[in-house]
Amino acid sequence: MRRTASLPIFLAERGTRTLQDQIYRCIRQSIVDGLVGAERRLPSTRALAADLGVSRTTALLALEQLRAEGYIVARRGSGMFIAPQLPERVPRGVVPLGNLVSRPPFSRRGAHLARTRAPDRRKSLTGPCAFRLGTPALDLFPWRIWSQITRECLRALKPSQLDYSQLAGLRHLRDAVAEQVQLRGTRCDADQVQVVMGAQRGLDLIAHMLLDPDDSARMEDPGYTGARGALASAGANVVSVPVDAEGMIIDASLGGDARLAYVTPSCQFPLGIAMSLPRRHQLLEWARRSHAWIIEDDYDCDTHYRTQPLPCLHALDPDGRVIYVGTFSKSLFPALRLGFLIVPRDLQSGFNTARLATDLHPPVLDQMVLAAFISRGHYARHVRRMQTVYAERLDTLQRAIDRSGAPLRLRPVQSGMHAVVDVMGVCAERLHGEAAALGVESMPLSAYYFGASHRPNALLLGFGCVTPAAIRVGVARLARAIESARAVI
Repeated sequence: MRRTASLPIFLAERGTRTLQDQIYRCIRQSIVDGLVGAERRLPSTRALAADLGVSRTTALLALEQLRAEGYIVARRGSGMFIAPQLPERVPRGVVPLGNLVSRPPFSRRGAHLARTRAPDRRKSLTGPCAFRLGTPALDLFPWRIWSQITRECLRALKPSQLDYSQLAGLRHLRDAVAEQVQLRGTRCDADQVQVVMGAQRGLDLIAHMLLDPDDSARMEDPGYTGARGALASAGANVVSVPVDAEGMIIDASLGGDARLAYVTPSCQFPLGIAMSLPRRHQLLEWARRSHAWIIEDDYDCDTHYRTQPLPCLHALDPDGRVIYVGTFSKSLFPALRLGFLIVPRDLQSGFNTARLATDLHPPVLDQMVLAAFISRGHYARHVRRMQTVYAERLDTLQRAIDRSGAPLRLRPVQSGMHAVVDVMGVCAERLHGEAAALGVESMPLSAYYFGASHRPNALLLGFGCVTPAAIRVGVARLARAIESARAVI
């Protein structure tokens, strides 16, 4: 391989094209891509030949071809220059962007997905700040232990483990998950566990396995936009079901035509309430009568305040109609992108086979590290520590709001890493914009409503990833944002 320092030209000595043709094509592509600007002087044929280690004749013939096509011009006594106006003819193989397609770029389903509302995660590149949703205490994660286990797993890797792995996930990790979920109040064996690349991937897999286009699906309103997106991607007709103080309302309006229902019973998203025990039994009875499935998203089940958690739906299910979705993004860190499903026994084989056509399996090394992290007791210790930390941060948030005098009211928080804060005297959506200008993240509660006409004037504030000092600063900025929002009115 030979190259020149003055132009982006790379020559392959054993290529199928002649050296002259390679030089011509490299310079032409650089001109078309704008890597060399108009009016730029090219090196002399003598210098170009010396740089590339080719004959001067080879370099001269390449430049002459470019001049003949109008890409470069010769100026007497000065040399060769990039033409100020490129030829109108587009080089072969280059298609104008405006003519790439002459039909709608998306399918009807794709266009619907492209319009789906979802939280903007791009800001996560800046690192956690007040009051980011869905991010745990990354500042307190035991990185040293995780790194040590990672090094051990790397050293222990065998060549056979670099091949494709088990479709449902590593057996060691599935064993660890099956043991871990007993702390969540349910039981399963490792064969029922499907390790997936995050809960969102699991929701997408479930939706595509169980729903046909135009099948009816029920979900909470307000609810998780990611779940709605997964159901929509399978072509489902998603019907919103209101939520009250006991969770999703189970009455005649729920209907018997639905193929499945999606719920977050342990920590309803976004309201943060727990579904009552009678309501859980009603939902299970509805699923039995309707021959429907229930997706139980237990995304934030490890953190509880003041009350003991109720048994999860999966533990109460006598008919095998609940598919349990768990994640490690909230308890460990989002970049891990590992979650799991607990599927009924009669679905295991079908889910495994389907993954041959989708994602096969998550990264093996990450699974090995997580399995060791759980089996050695580090996961349980970390969760216990975070329980105390989040309670302290929630208390700091409450005290900071009380002391600020701002027209904000923190609703009781039963579990999870975010709080719902009612806003008085100013539009929550306007406050969201003013707060963002001051470097404070929030989400209007209204963003998670789909069909309800009444949408509370409230914000969601995450506190899991925010230190006490940053919480106090964030509340002070939020109070300033309220004054700015009022001034706009």
